[in-house]
Amino acid sequence: MDVSCSTSPDDPGNEPCWQFTRCESPPLLCSELLFKFLIVGEFGVGKTAIVKRYTEGRFSPTYKITIGADFSLKQLRWNRTTKINLQLWDIAGHERYGYMTRVYYKYAVAAAVVFDVSRMETFQLAHKWIQDIREKVSLPDGSPIPIVLMANKSDLTDGIIQTDVISRYCREYAIGAWFITSAKENVNIGECVCVCVLVSANALGQLRSHGGRWPGKIFMFVSSGFACSGLQTLVYFHFALVFTIAFFKVHVKSLC
Repeated sequence: MDVSCSTSPDDPGNEPCWQFTRCESPPLLCSELLFKFLIVGEFGVGKTAIVKRYTEGRFSPTYKITIGADFSLKQLRWNRTTKINLQLWDIAGHERYGYMTRVYYKYAVAAAVVFDVSRMETFQLAHKWIQDIREKVSLPDGSPIPIVLMANKSDLTDGIIQTDVISRYCREYAIGAWFITSAKENVNIGECVCVCVLVSANALGQLRSHGGRWPGKIFMFVSSGFACSGLQTLVYFHFALVFTIAFFKVHVKSLC
């Protein structure tokens, strides 16, 4: 895959970004894969809306409060022979204070920590979720699962949290990427999930090359194939984590 370094014109901090384009050869050899992704964050930041927007293509201004955890399913066509079944686990905001997160996190291969750009306290508490995830789940080789940060509800306000503040935060807590998102207006929701798929697929390829086992099993089909042509995504990336160019040498021809 061709990967080029660019900068976002909308980023006043002129932070480095990665632009994804197409590649030719996928590193995966199986016909179906299961990836489990966590969607976590404080109460009311829009986790359920994000999941519904991605899996069902819809937005509702009202949602029932998530009790414990819920998960939704989405199928991606990776290439002509490989399909990826995603489990998106929506973890209730109060669960960080309980004892069940270790159970909910089990076998996850990536996570998105969500905060509300209009509520500073949700941003300040995001590191609690980051710490909780890193303490309770890891990839099969013992390395930490990739984590991205979602600055959600950008449709409500220009945001009280500046982009340079978020960038410094990501460097401090070794977060590989962050996105300004809106579940209501469908801004960067698919792009965020696509990045999680990319790093998970690469991690799987590296694990198999060393004879390891992936924690997922073949799962059920849920929807007709989800495909996007010509992925062109700008993502805020920081060099503190092992999100290197090698992570993105994977097939994105049919991904959104």
